[in-house]
Amino acid sequence: MTPQDITRLIFRVSIKDRAAFDLLYRQTSAKLFGVCLRVLNDRAEAEEALQEVFVKIWTKADRFAISELSPISWLVAIARNHAIDRIRARRKPTVDIDAAMDVADQAPGPEAMAMASGEIEQIDHCLGELESDRAAAVRGAYLKGESYAELAERHGVPLNTMRTWLRRSLLKLRECLER
Repeated sequence: MTPQDITRLIFRVSIKDRAAFDLLYRQTSAKLFGVCLRVLNDRAEAEEALQEVFVKIWTKADRFAISELSPISWLVAIARNHAIDRIRARRKPTVDIDAAMDVADQAPGPEAMAMASGEIEQIDHCLGELESDRAAAVRGAYLKGESYAELAERHGVPLNTMRTWLRRSLLKLRECLER
C-alpha cells in the first residue's frame, strides 16, 4: 500500500468511515504493533497499547491533514508516544527536591553530639557512685529496656522494691549530674 493510499484511508477515517478504518487497521497494525512492542518489551501490554492507539487514530484522524507528516510517520508517532506514555504511567511520581528540605534529619547535630559525649562520661561517673546492683538495675531498665518485673526477678527483690530502687537511683543520678 502506498503512502497516498494510507493518506486517503486516514482522510476517510476522519469522516468516520468504518470500512476505511478496518482497512487501515489491517494494513498498518503489524507495523504499529512492532513499534509498541519495541518500546514496551511486553507482548500483552503492546497488544493493549495497539488497541488504544487505534482508538486515538479513530478520534484524531481529522488532525492528520494539519500535521504535514507522511501518513505512516504520523501513525508511528502516535503509537510510539502512546507506548512511552504507558511507560511513564508505570513509574512512581517523583517528589520535588525542595520537599526534601522539609524532612528533618533524625541524627543529632554536631553540637548535640559534643554535648552528649561529655554527658555520657558524666553519666558513667554518676552510675559508678551508685551501689552495683542499683546501677545494674538502672542500666537494665533505661538502656536495655528490661521491665521492672524482669529486673525484680533477676535481682531477687519484690516488684515494689525494684520500683523504689529505680526511683531513688534516678534521684541520686540527677543530684550527681547537677553538681
